[in-house]
Amino acid sequence: GSGFLAAMAEGEALVSVDYEVSGKVQGVFFRKYTQGEAKRLGLVGWVQNTSHGTVQGQIQGPTARVRELQEWLRKIGSPQSRISRAEFSNEKKIEALEHKDFQILK
Repeated sequence: GSGFLAAMAEGEALVSVDYEVSGKVQGVFFRKYTQGEAKRLGLVGWVQNTSHGTVQGQIQGPTARVRELQEWLRKIGSPQSRISRAEFSNEKKIEALEHKDFQILK
């Protein structure tokens, strides 16, 4: 039936979502690994350290791929990191990507 096609279309729709990851996520190459994972998944956006010890950023791309990176941010991260919490906010559908690639912001 149409369920499969609807799911495919849903998975291909572009979304934008903001994230903030807490825990031991600074000084452990978290941004570098996040950038690598995002590029592997073909996502765009950015990542940066905050002044209060977390890592935050934005992810944009096909819904299914964004979900994969969200899962990675929640559970995996960089080898030395210890993630206590990953929060996602401002999720919205977008017509086109607003970033050219996935950048590490200082």
